[in-house]
Amino acid sequence: MAPSEIVEPEDLTLEEGSYLVKKAREAVEKSFIAERPDTRDATQKLMKKGAAFVTIERFSPEKRELRGCIGFVYPVKPLVEAVIDAAIESAFRDPRFPPMKISELPQVTFEVSVLSSIKPMPEDPRERLKLIKIGHVGLIAKKGVYSGLLLPQVPVEQGWDEETFLSYTCLKAGLPQDCWLSREVKFYYFTARIFAEKHPGGPVEERVFD
Repeated sequence: MAPSEIVEPEDLTLEEGSYLVKKAREAVEKSFIAERPDTRDATQKLMKKGAAFVTIERFSPEKRELRGCIGFVYPVKPLVEAVIDAAIESAFRDPRFPPMKISELPQVTFEVSVLSSIKPMPEDPRERLKLIKIGHVGLIAKKGVYSGLLLPQVPVEQGWDEETFLSYTCLKAGLPQDCWLSREVKFYYFTARIFAEKHPGGPVEERVFD
């Protein structure tokens, strides 16, 4: 797939990120009446293929609690359509949670993570550690049928260091937590731009981790 056909995170403006978050919320709202958001006002850029995850969280001033998170690792469809589909999956088909009820909508926030292309990590565990920059890269672990992904914001929110991040990526894949020490387990990394509601239905900001 030619690079010009794919949306990379750095291609987006804050306005486009805000649009995606609003479409994620609208997708779930409209699902309750069996409708789908209109995307005819999307920019040409957002109609290019892109990879994205949608995270839904229960909101309170003290903390946010995960309510659903599903997405597309690879750019298989237009970015705006990927976000809409990921939002619906996160709300109703995340196996960790029951399907969302309409009464929950005023109590949750929507967050869209637009992923970069996936790149392989070194096989040497020491080099894997060196490559990680907390808050700036997400990780994928793969071995056979086992696979797990953690977004860049997760280790920041959990207070993990690099080794712990690798360990939890192993666990997410259903593998032993020290699987990152094995050259047989393939690791990949990616970056992401993260756009999120400040509060349910509120203005959208880009989340940046220093």
